[in-house]
Amino acid sequence: MTPQRIAVFGATGTVGSLLVDVLVKQGHQVRALSRKATARPDAEAVRFDFSQPSKLGAILEGVDAAYLLMPADSLNVIEYMGPVIRAAAERGVKVVFQSVMGVEANEADPYRQVELQLERSGVPYVILRPNWFSDNFHLMWSHDIRAGQLPLPAGTGETSFIDARDIAEAAAAALTTRQFDGQAFTLTGPQALSFANAAAVISRVTGRPLEYVALSEGAFILRMRDAGFDTPYAEMLAELFAAVREQWTATTTDGVQLLTGHAPRSFEQYAEERMKP
Repeated sequence: MTPQRIAVFGATGTVGSLLVDVLVKQGHQVRALSRKATARPDAEAVRFDFSQPSKLGAILEGVDAAYLLMPADSLNVIEYMGPVIRAAAERGVKVVFQSVMGVEANEADPYRQVELQLERSGVPYVILRPNWFSDNFHLMWSHDIRAGQLPLPAGTGETSFIDARDIAEAAAAALTTRQFDGQAFTLTGPQALSFANAAAVISRVTGRPLEYVALSEGAFILRMRDAGFDTPYAEMLAELFAAVREQWTATTTDGVQLLTGHAPRSFEQYAEERMKP
């Protein structure tokens, strides 16, 4: 494999940090972009904030491909992603965009609008649409899990949770080969579980009790606001759980297998490897 220069946006995040590791191990030169520009010996750490698009020209100069994803704490999807796509198109930089599962069904969704902009940009691209991350359990919901209760508005809906390591490996394959250009892949785990079943798996692995508590959407929004999140962001999260309740996140796909050549990690494997004491 010919070494490439690859820019990874969100390089300190859940997927981005894992992706940098994969690419470095493969021998690629990585420009690791984040708001804090966390130093690391094996990659070029560069400070970047999506609210400063004027810096994109220098950041993408000399880059072969870029991994693009939204900051988890922002709703400015079109405002943040659009300038990157335009800057990439001006320089002929391939873009692999981490979108969201299911957005292809709604042309008005901001993520779908970005996908369409990327498809029309003229640059090589791949779109990845991952399902809910297994990693949310040891990251986003770690406090609740330590407290022994997981209060979420998911009802009895099921989700084919995906390990972020599989997303990173799929992203690396999309970035470093032309084989998948011009395609979109939905990425899921191998099996759909309810949040109650997922909690039971984690309880068994950790040896600590964990109860899933089905909240109403309104109660969840209030809880998020009490935790310091603003109302629009809390409402956005609540809308995501509506898809879970409607079983839209229960689908399984072969996306990980097609991109990486291996089956996706099961939720049980994730829990054993990432949550075991």
